[in-house]
This record gives sequence, structure tokens and C-alpha cells, in this order.
Amino acid sequence: MRIAYLHMHLKPGGVTTVISQQVAAIQDDCSVLVMTGDNPPPDFSAPHVRIDGLDYDTPDFPEKDPPPTETADAVTSAIRRQWPGGCDLIHVHNPLLAKNSRMLDILEILKDKGFTLFLQIHDFPEDGRPWAYYQNRPYPADCHYGTINARDSRILAQAGLKPEGIHKLFNMIDPIDTTGVDNEAIPTVLYPVRGIRRKNIGEALLLSLFFPPDMPLAITLPPNSPLDHAVYDKWRGYAKTNRLNVLFEASSHYDFKSLVANAHFLITTSITEGFGFAFLEPWSAGKMLTGRKLPEICSDFEAKGINLDHLYDNLFVPLEWLDRDDLENRWTRCVQSAFGRYGAEIDESFLTNGFKRVTRNDRIDFSMLSEPFQQGVLDRLINDVRAREVFKEINPVLSQFGDLGAFNQEIESNRKTVSRRFNQNAYRDALIAAYGKVVSTPVKHQIDRRMLLGQFLRPENFSLMKWCDDDL
Repeated sequence: MRIAYLHMHLKPGGVTTVISQQVAAIQDDCSVLVMTGDNPPPDFSAPHVRIDGLDYDTPDFPEKDPPPTETADAVTSAIRRQWPGGCDLIHVHNPLLAKNSRMLDILEILKDKGFTLFLQIHDFPEDGRPWAYYQNRPYPADCHYGTINARDSRILAQAGLKPEGIHKLFNMIDPIDTTGVDNEAIPTVLYPVRGIRRKNIGEALLLSLFFPPDMPLAITLPPNSPLDHAVYDKWRGYAKTNRLNVLFEASSHYDFKSLVANAHFLITTSITEGFGFAFLEPWSAGKMLTGRKLPEICSDFEAKGINLDHLYDNLFVPLEWLDRDDLENRWTRCVQSAFGRYGAEIDESFLTNGFKRVTRNDRIDFSMLSEPFQQGVLDRLINDVRAREVFKEINPVLSQFGDLGAFNQEIESNRKTVSRRFNQNAYRDALIAAYGKVVSTPVKHQIDRRMLLGQFLRPENFSLMKWCDDDL
């Protein structure tokens, strides 16, 4: 088969990694071309072409953005140069994010030209990304869609897509091989992450209070965006002021593989993931992972035999530790703002009943709080020994946090399962099977955008850390 990949850019990151893995998986069986709006990294080895009109919008100079017809013609020409007879399909990554506001028009033109489109969703704009949301525009109809987890497949089916037009493509795992790595890195508890807000850095600091004595927390990378960096710098200052045993930007001090090799164990406290590499990669290095479970993501891995029973779903904070009225007011404003930015109507009962749901039993999950509220909880835990005991009583997982005990057998079992179920051969087979169905099975369906949005605008999804930035 002849497969053309299309994405807005090939900058370092999750989607670029996936495209590289897909090309590597099928290149012995298929002919490939990658089309992108920005130059790929120097080590990108697949055949590729840059097409300016595929890149992100340039808001300051919109006149520089080529019209959709021009970009669609450039895509067509690139494909014809590579294969005079055309391609079997165009595999488009993350087409629903309006970071290129012309993308839906470009895809519609390509579809009218007779190209078969396979649209793979990594991120939904409805999931806390209103700035990347197409207002009042239908999503591409009569196309096959790909997802990276069962949750997203279920969401698309509930929003109107037919099962035969939805294909789960669980990503592959490149094992972290620490064989022969030197011991330059100090022993730590490692959070191998770029410190953006949704990675929930405050909760990582909270967990560090319950590590065995003298065991430092290491966070590998700083964020890139200004807002994320501002929050990250506040956490870094907070840790310094309170003398927390935390090493920020550990990857600037030590080689990453050395950090992994010398880690006591790894943690994750993220509140939002697409595929969930963080739940698989540590096992590939023979390391224990603990921390926060995201049940809708982790259920895929557990179904394939990965044991994640020791992860926690929540860390509950007594509501009496917080200013309840202030919290409710901020949560209400956050929800109202989100509905408004999506152009959605909100019922008053959603606000009243929703806050009751997220604070039932007079408790709230730590991950639902914005950073100032989180710092208030940390202040109490740092300065009040009795509060720390109460917190452990509410959250028993913290009583022996980081005690690896009898987990050696579990580590090896999970390592073998990751290697067997998420390797390149399995990925190649899944890709080629999906491509075969896309090419051979026409579909007639359409995403109901109102129903899709409703899947995300639920009370339990409205973490202040994820949705609100007016009190930072």
C-alpha cells in the first residue's frame, strides 16, 4: 500500500513520535510519504515534504496563510510526484484541533478530489482546549477515524460514528534499555515528565512528603509555554521555600537513562493523558511505577494483562481544610466560562448538583484543585503532623508509599507483558489491518458535535487546574 501521512508539524512531541513509529513499523511493507507544515527534525529519515499551508496559523499575519484550495493542490501535487497513480489513503493526525483554522476545508477539498482519508485523533478540542475548537463547523463526514484508546472509541461511537469506521491503534512502546548505563545519577524517585500544568506537579510534591526518609523527588524537564512555565516556577519556588527534597530539571544534570537506571521507582500524577505512555514505559526498564491511575486510560492496559492495582484513583482532601465558599465560587465561574467558550448552554442544576458530586462526603480530590488551593493543603501537611496522619487515614495508600516489598515479581510480569503486547510487530499488524479496512470499507456517518461536546462537559471533568487560570 501507498500511505501518505499528514500533520501540521513534526516538532518533538507525542504525535511526532507516533508518526515516526508508524513509519518505522510499516516501511518494509508499504511505501510512505510524510507531509508537514514545518521542517522535520534532522534525524527524521522518512520521505517527507514541507507544505506551508499545513502549518499552524500565523495570527499576526493571516495574509501569509495560503487559502485551502492552494494547500490542497500542493498536497495533491506532492502525492502525485511520489506516486503518479496516487496513494491508497492519507493518514491525518489530530485534524480536529483548530490550530490550523483551514484544516477542515483542506480535508474536504481532498475528499472531493477522491482521496481516502483516515483521521487519527490524539486530542479532542472538547477536552479542555477551547482555544483549539472549531465553532459551528461540521467535522469530516464519511471518513474512517482512528483512536489511541478504548475511551475515545466509545466517545466517538456515542457521538454518531459507526463501529466499522472506528479503529483503535494502541501506540507501541520503545523499551527504555538501561543496560550498561553508568551510575552518575543520584538515586531518586523519578517523575519523567515535562512540568506542564496537567502533569499535576503539586501532587508530586505532596507524594514526596510520604517518601521514605532522604529520598528525593526528581522532575526531568521544564515546560515550554509561558503559562505552564509561570506555574512551574511557582512550584519550584515553593519547594525551595519549604525545603522540600526536590530536584527540578533533572535531565539538565544527568543523562535520562542514568536517571531511570538509578531511580528507586517512578511516579505519575498526571490528570489527563491521551494514550498513556507513562503507565507502560517504566516497566520496560524494569522499574516500579506508582502514583495516580487514570481508570479510563488504564483499563486498556489492564485488559491486556498489565497489573496496576497498586495505583490510586483519588487523593481526597477534607473539605474543611479549604474555604468551601471560595472553592465553589471559583469552580462555578470556571464551568460557566468553559461552557461559554464552547458556545454551549448550561443549566443551573448542573452547577449546583455538579459541585455536590465533586465534593460528596465532604471531600474533594486533590487533582480537582487549582494550584493556590493545592499549596494551602501542602502548607497544612508540612506544618501539622496531625494533619498528615489524618490525610493518611483518608488515603491509606500513603501509609507505606514507595515500599516496593514483594513487587519484584510484578515488575517482571509487567515488563514481559509490555514487551509482548506493545511491540513494533504488533503495531505493524494493527496498522496494516486498519488500513485494509479503511480502503475496502466505505462508511456513511457523521460526528454529532453537540453529543461529542457533552461527553466532556461533565462535572467530574472540571478540574480547576485543567480548566481555570484566573487565580494563578
